[in-house]
Amino acid sequence: MKKRKAQSRRKPKARAAPRSKAAGGATPSTEPAALEALRKRIDAVDKRLVGLMNQRARLVIGVGKVKRALGYPTYAPHRESQVLTKVLGLNTGPLHARTIEGVYRELMSGSFRLEVPIRIGYLGPAGSYSHVAAVKHFGTSVDFEDLHTIAGVFTEVARGHVDFGLVPIENSIGGGIVETLQAFQEFHNDVTISTEVQIEVHHALLSNCAPSQVTHIHSKPEVFQQCRTWLATQYPRAHLVAEASSSRAVKLAASAPVPVASRSKARAGGEHAHGVAAIGSTLAAQIYGVRVLFENIEDNPNNITRFFVVQPRSKPAPKSAGPGNDKTSLMFATMNEPGALVNVLAVFQRAGINLTHIDKRPSGRENWQYSFFVDAEGHMDDPWFASAVAQAKGLCRELHVLGSYPRSKRIL
Repeated sequence: MKKRKAQSRRKPKARAAPRSKAAGGATPSTEPAALEALRKRIDAVDKRLVGLMNQRARLVIGVGKVKRALGYPTYAPHRESQVLTKVLGLNTGPLHARTIEGVYRELMSGSFRLEVPIRIGYLGPAGSYSHVAAVKHFGTSVDFEDLHTIAGVFTEVARGHVDFGLVPIENSIGGGIVETLQAFQEFHNDVTISTEVQIEVHHALLSNCAPSQVTHIHSKPEVFQQCRTWLATQYPRAHLVAEASSSRAVKLAASAPVPVASRSKARAGGEHAHGVAAIGSTLAAQIYGVRVLFENIEDNPNNITRFFVVQPRSKPAPKSAGPGNDKTSLMFATMNEPGALVNVLAVFQRAGINLTHIDKRPSGRENWQYSFFVDAEGHMDDPWFASAVAQAKGLCRELHVLGSYPRSKRIL
């Protein structure tokens, strides 16, 4: 009996031995040890990173003191551009360039707060694509203020109630933003462009009901246009409800009751039978507490919106970011004579200056008189560029420099 008991105790050990081998050949006893060793190395790297980030922050505080003594602005777009270009050039992987840029933008955002807290006005409500662009560019450590309209952003910047404003100027699909062009016509003496920002615009279908329950979809008409094919394929019978902003649409979806299981129950009990969804940003979904049903539903994946960061003219103008790295935006009105516009544009052609954007709006002063808006590669600090602008001005009824600034090199 004793012998059989001894054998019965040995058999489980014999069967358990094959299970102790992991798929890769490591055993449970060695795998945790390897993980622990790697995690300790990561902890050591994190410790050094935190120390270096704070060392950098202390240097930033010193820079801020020198800036204030010299009367220099806290936010220097040309320097920001130089830093990002330099650190991205140092990146050898495996981290993606966007990851490195995101980390450094947050570092610079925290640095702003250490120097002087910065307030950024944007076209709201919270969760709008202007809000998304502001967060991507300035990071999360600055203060953001929803100013409701583009005119409101210009007004508050001109009054000095916010340090900077961020406004959309052009979409790769929809074209120029009329409200921003009109605001420049009104505020060109009070506001100047500090830098430009480009972001990818990705639309998402947001709702707290199930995808199959969606019957009404709210958003801006422009957003519906950009998602037309996807909506026709996935929700051909849904009611599309136009709203003033995509963020407002998301707020409505957040507050809408979830429909009951069947329409007969809804009719009997008087409950809501509509499944309300919105098309907006994933940031809006986070802010208002709405589930993301589908992401990236735009028909064209290359949907890019360009923004301007504007500041009061009373602040020092941005410096040049270096040859080939700047743009200047101009607004002008031509003489009322044949060939007037061609003559102005020919000045830039002869000077070898590339015009990257041109738009127009009614002047608002006389019928059939127009203000032209041009983006040109170059900076007013460059003598050859300033000379061309002076020549062009001599051929115009009026010409205003809206700003010279670092051009956007990367899409956020």
